[in-house]
Amino acid sequence: MCIFSPLKKPAIPISMKAMKYICIHGHFYQPPRENAWLEVIEVQDSAAPFHDWNERINFECYAANTAARILGSGERITNILNNYTRISFNFGPTLLSWMKQADPGAYQAILEADRISMVRYGGHGSAMAQVYNHIILPLANYRDKETQVIWGIRDFESRFNRRPTGMWLSETAVDTETLEVLAAQGIRFTVLAPRQARAVKAPGENHWQSLTDKGIDPRRPYRCTLPSGKDITLFFYDGGVSQGVAFDGLLNDGARFAHALTAPFDESPEAPQLVHIATDGESYGHHHRFGEMALAACLQNLEERSDITLTNYSQFASLFPAEWEVQIHENSSWSCAHGVERWRSNCGCSTGGRPGWTQVWRQPLRELLNWLRDQLAPLYERHAAHLLKDPWAARNEYIEVILHRDEAHVEAFLKRHARRPLDQKESVTALRLLEMQRNAMLMFTSCGWFFDEISGLETDQILQYANRALHFAEQVAGVHLHNPFLQRLETIPSNVYENGAVSYRQNVINSRADLVRVGMHFAVSSVFEKQPEQLEMLNYSAESEVFHRYEAGLQRLAIGRTRVVSRITKSEKRFSFVVLYLGQLNFLGKISVEMPRTTFDTLAAETIQAFRKSDLNAVISLMEDHFGEERFSFWELFGDEKRKILSQVSSEGGKLIETAFREFYNDGYQVMTAILLSGIPLPEAYQSAAQFVLNQDLRNFFGSARFHIRELTRLAGEFKKWGVALTDAPGIQLAASERIYREIQLLFEGGALHTERLHTLNQALQILDNMPVEVNYWKSQNLYFSLLGGHKAMALQLGQEEKEALRELGRLLGFDQEAIATL
Repeated sequence: MCIFSPLKKPAIPISMKAMKYICIHGHFYQPPRENAWLEVIEVQDSAAPFHDWNERINFECYAANTAARILGSGERITNILNNYTRISFNFGPTLLSWMKQADPGAYQAILEADRISMVRYGGHGSAMAQVYNHIILPLANYRDKETQVIWGIRDFESRFNRRPTGMWLSETAVDTETLEVLAAQGIRFTVLAPRQARAVKAPGENHWQSLTDKGIDPRRPYRCTLPSGKDITLFFYDGGVSQGVAFDGLLNDGARFAHALTAPFDESPEAPQLVHIATDGESYGHHHRFGEMALAACLQNLEERSDITLTNYSQFASLFPAEWEVQIHENSSWSCAHGVERWRSNCGCSTGGRPGWTQVWRQPLRELLNWLRDQLAPLYERHAAHLLKDPWAARNEYIEVILHRDEAHVEAFLKRHARRPLDQKESVTALRLLEMQRNAMLMFTSCGWFFDEISGLETDQILQYANRALHFAEQVAGVHLHNPFLQRLETIPSNVYENGAVSYRQNVINSRADLVRVGMHFAVSSVFEKQPEQLEMLNYSAESEVFHRYEAGLQRLAIGRTRVVSRITKSEKRFSFVVLYLGQLNFLGKISVEMPRTTFDTLAAETIQAFRKSDLNAVISLMEDHFGEERFSFWELFGDEKRKILSQVSSEGGKLIETAFREFYNDGYQVMTAILLSGIPLPEAYQSAAQFVLNQDLRNFFGSARFHIRELTRLAGEFKKWGVALTDAPGIQLAASERIYREIQLLFEGGALHTERLHTLNQALQILDNMPVEVNYWKSQNLYFSLLGGHKAMALQLGQEEKEALRELGRLLGFDQEAIATL
């Protein structure tokens, strides 16, 4: 949901303010976490109670900054601000791609913030583009540099509906060739660390001032003239204040943060000065809890000053073009004191690791992936040349397909780039070749080298991309590079395993998911899905030509023919399958890609007849004798689907357990009460029964169709009476938070306030406040704040009793009295 908040005072025109400007830049980025084959993020237990780390960090930071709280006395909310409307920011394209699907409300609030910033800052939006998948450009070849910049620009345009003026470089890693590529693509500025400046030249002077003994003055922009004759503006952020935000506790206090930003100014500046910082955006809420609130308080503090103007880089560069010139240190970055060695050598930079660990694996890993890139490039060029007019121009424009992944954009893309009309098989080949190149760039994502061990999640991730690229090479060119790749990987050391190949075999190869495995996944899932005939699975769709399912007690039989299609390459396979489920996790499945339809029809009829007769031996015999060699079981399922089926299977047993606990609890209730009134400790069996039953009742309450206050009142009393705790606190708290949010959504349904629902909701919040349920009201607070603005006119027409009830809801949600007093 997009949160808008009124300014406490109108923005002061530039001409009326002094010449002190402040810009806060946040670099918001997460490593790609999607399975390279499935194109979705599988569950990550370390991020619990969230599904994965993207989801967790989004909640703590990205979404939090769209609705940051300003607190007043008693730690109560006085205002909610979208921080992105006031700061400069960039988001990784791969992160925004995830966010668009996973949290469309936060995604739209970020896009809207850029539009609002254009109004605030004289037509200059605050969003910057970013190199597409965060590769270290100085270590890339020219062709990859160009594609990464083009893809980053095009991704930005598709989301923000404007051309970017600035681009963030991964790790601010830079060399002259990188700046040339930026300038050639129309990028006007980028942001670097102060130590990346080598020398400066003042206006009108002929000699360069070396910065060996002193740092650069970050309060002005600099022009970097390139060998091509083009130039680009460079901003060098204030290192001291940026360090204070990231590591020295400036986000503990918004006022202190604001003071730190104003300290570097000259008291009587002769020229406009810009104090600007750049940090990981995750500092504001993820690395530092409630950092988004400190940022909001800081921004409000600065806006209230008459001698300070908030700005962004694009506006400042337009108002005050660079007059000083600068030369850069080649192959330098913001997070490696040794330049860009962190991504190609054992330079000593690490995240701490364990005693004795080294990063000697970094250089040979870089060399291995460079080798693979250089093997794949001529394969791509040679095979794509038969299908595409200009293979490398097509790769640069392939971002249009990546952004949309639909038939219309694929057809339009191939129509523009194909040498001739392509048949279905040729189209699949062209898309596979382009996907091979996409994965050959994804495998250079910087995070794979940043941490301490080759078997870490981030390095496993880039090796998944390498594995995917190798597979495409086999499919389209018949070239088997996997064995030589693996042999080279065996020579790379690991701090955990015998070598890098051991980790690769254990953690990467198992992630592969070709169409046959997807077919197996569909077959097992079809046993449980309510409507399996047309099933959307991850990045595949399955459409059944024939499907039958039968049940006999716990036993189930699913048999059918289906077509599985990849949304990425449009490749497809047809399968005949049969799955026998015997209860618990006992599956037996077979799949065939060669069985004719007539053969299938005969076998299906025989198998179904045998199952109906409860002749399981005959069923198994038919499966083994006629459905080919491909056998599979529960263990072939993908991670999330495994959990889904485990949940379904365990819930069947859970019903029996619940019945037993509930009967024991109900039968023994009077005895339990007598024990309690006698001051005798409740026996463990009774305590366990009460805890189980009451927790289950509370879950049922939050999931029920009606919001019965009488039931919630009873539960509150029972929890207090027996002194039981929540058995799944995160899960119940999440259910409670979502239910309260839904109830607030319904308050103004149909354009009128539902008074009875409002009173019920207020009672519920009062009761929950005295229960062991720590409800997270963040979404509900945002919605309440937004509804008040959207329905302000209606609210003012309400009677006094209704207004007071609305104010009471605000107080219960944590709002300051003054913030809701206008009702």
